[in-house]
Amino acid sequence: MNPQVLNNAPSPIRIASQLYALTKPRVVQLIVFCAVIGMFLAEPGLPAWQPVLFGTIGIWLVASAAAAFNCLVEQKIDAVMRRTAWRPSARGELGAAPIIAFSGALCAAGMGLLYTQVNPLTMWLTFGTFVGYAVVYTVFLKPATPQNIVIGGASGAMPPVLGWAAVSGHVSVQAMILFLIIFLWTPPHFWALALYRVDDYKKSGLPMLPVTHGSDFTRTQILLYTLLLSAVSLVPYLLGMSGLIYLAAAIALDAVFIAYAWALKRRYSDLLSRKAFRYSILYLSLLFAALLVDHYLHVRFVV
Repeated sequence: MNPQVLNNAPSPIRIASQLYALTKPRVVQLIVFCAVIGMFLAEPGLPAWQPVLFGTIGIWLVASAAAAFNCLVEQKIDAVMRRTAWRPSARGELGAAPIIAFSGALCAAGMGLLYTQVNPLTMWLTFGTFVGYAVVYTVFLKPATPQNIVIGGASGAMPPVLGWAAVSGHVSVQAMILFLIIFLWTPPHFWALALYRVDDYKKSGLPMLPVTHGSDFTRTQILLYTLLLSAVSLVPYLLGMSGLIYLAAAIALDAVFIAYAWALKRRYSDLLSRKAFRYSILYLSLLFAALLVDHYLHVRFVV
């Protein structure tokens, strides 16, 4: 073999770094965070350590596998978009074979861990989420309809349900309320990004809402979904799932989100849309964190 080829071959550390980048770590962090919140909310006290530990690792592995597979499917699309052109798959630094092997290994390891150390229900729900995101959303919905993020949002809303099932062994009404919150959060979150990245999506050929229906229509949809989300975010309190700590946090967080949505509707700018997108991530994180804090402080107060 040519010594120069060996010298130019990427190091194992470099390959590992490229594969890790395909797992979309920041996105997966939020997924795992919501799943862990679901685990702790599923029990009135502290849940057993085994489903929490192995459930977290298993969900993280399968979510990472789905992200890597998504990068492979959208390789050509990512290459023409400034936001994603840096990905190793888009740059051609990794071929299809290693990405498929990597994604398959992560998915198999995660599912095996969930089945043997958590429970079969969590494994099947997590596998269904993988198929929903990596195949149904990425392959079929995303290139087919501007409502892709609405329909496909069902997969992204599953993490707290997975966490709940991991600890309790079943899916309850409370878990589905958490699902509904993330489901309604996804459109305003993603459309805020699509607004200031609209040129990227035009180049990609994807029928994102700002491309197919324009900025004004998209901003109206963001406002409507944000109002609906704000109403649903109060349901945990109304059903006795949480107390006043969560209610106060939800009202404050909703007020800021609505203010961003209203400002976007009235006077659009890329800077404002970027701020709304970033706030939406903070919103969901703090809303679920408030649920967790309220869960334990409320229980202690009642006891």
